[in-house]
Amino acid sequence: MSRRIILVTGANGALGRAMAQAFFAESPDNFVWLGIHRRREFADELAAANPGRCRVLKLDVTDAASWQSAVAEVLGVHSRLEVLVNNAGTHDDALLAQMRPESWSNVIAVNLDGVFHGCRAVLPTMISQRSGRIINIASLSALFSPAGQTNYSAAKAGVVALTHSLAKEVARLGITVNAVCPGYLESEMLAGMDDQARQRAVAQIPMRRFGRPEEVAVAVRFLACAEAGYITGSELKIDGGIF
Repeated sequence: MSRRIILVTGANGALGRAMAQAFFAESPDNFVWLGIHRRREFADELAAANPGRCRVLKLDVTDAASWQSAVAEVLGVHSRLEVLVNNAGTHDDALLAQMRPESWSNVIAVNLDGVFHGCRAVLPTMISQRSGRIINIASLSALFSPAGQTNYSAAKAGVVALTHSLAKEVARLGITVNAVCPGYLESEMLAGMDDQARQRAVAQIPMRRFGRPEEVAVAVRFLACAEAGYITGSELKIDGGIF
């Protein structure tokens, strides 16, 4: 079966769009669904530029019912789903002593609960197919937690642990589950960083530059392909050599 059905969450951002483009480049038959909660202008542009290959659907990753509705919409059109990329994320940085409780709960809800709800929503279909690829976008913060990101680091570390455990649960069913841990990327997540902060960040990176979203996207595309069928439960750092 040449056509693969792919669902990417958080697809209005630079990384989500880059991953969609990578799947378009992989095969002219691939169909990509873009899961969006609020802002969707860039996702709408991408869908309009790829008619017959892409659709935008409304999806609040923190809500289990929204996930069930979104997956039902995909299955109603295609009757199957091969790939889920849990990419939706947010951050609200602060020192823990000054962190508002809602900053903690919202970051955990989007980054960690969203992955739980997403995996749970697609697993019945993937189990019945005896095949599937789940790629969870974590972060370098999951492995090297910086000060001021207790909420974000905890959420992303939870994503890595969830990935390890779920991979073991579904390995014999033809489903792989992997995590990708990007470092600094040229994206809207770093848009508010001032010049001095950028210089300090770049100084930590052996390659002396930030990554590009498309450099993460090609790794996600690889983990989603048939040839990567023996890779599961892994976390892949994409960070320019930070150790």
